[in-house]
Amino acid sequence: MWPFNRNKFNKLKRDEVVSAMLALQKQEQVIEEGLVSKQQEIDALTEKGRREPNHEIKLFYAKKINALKAERQNNVQRGMYLMYNIGLLGKLKDAIDDKNFIASVGDVPLNKLLTDQKGLAKYLNKALGNRIKSEEIMTGADEVFANAEASYYVNQDIYGVNKHDDELLAMFETEAALSDELSLDRMNIFNKNTEEIR
Repeated sequence: MWPFNRNKFNKLKRDEVVSAMLALQKQEQVIEEGLVSKQQEIDALTEKGRREPNHEIKLFYAKKINALKAERQNNVQRGMYLMYNIGLLGKLKDAIDDKNFIASVGDVPLNKLLTDQKGLAKYLNKALGNRIKSEEIMTGADEVFANAEASYYVNQDIYGVNKHDDELLAMFETEAALSDELSLDRMNIFNKNTEEIR
């Protein structure tokens, strides 16, 4: 075998990739913490510069702020570089996981059935045909229910309001109104009597 045909990625282990990712993530976290502290320092110096009456000290703060901003920008670029690297290593880890997953799943005996594509197609077509037939039966039954319910009319003698029901309803409403009036009259008489007693 020719030496240049060997693929060094074949010997790569998942743990190595994960370790490299963790190392880069630690560096990224250090940079992120540095960015936060630099921003806090910039904010504090900006506030001091606003309050400082002396022009030379203001100039000193301005130069220091600009130097910190330049450092911050460099750190932002380093952080983005690390994030990009971490992303690439993540893709490499996923590729290793996929390779191992496919290899392990390929060994399952039932997976060998999937290699018989003609048999699989016949089976799936038969299953689909059975599903279509059962759905047609169900939708047909549903239509029968819908037609039966559509032809049903409520029997007004049982569920509707007839003349006698209407008379009773009117009587109930009249009695309720009379009862309210009596209660109001009693209340007025009571109030009148209490006033007379006073």
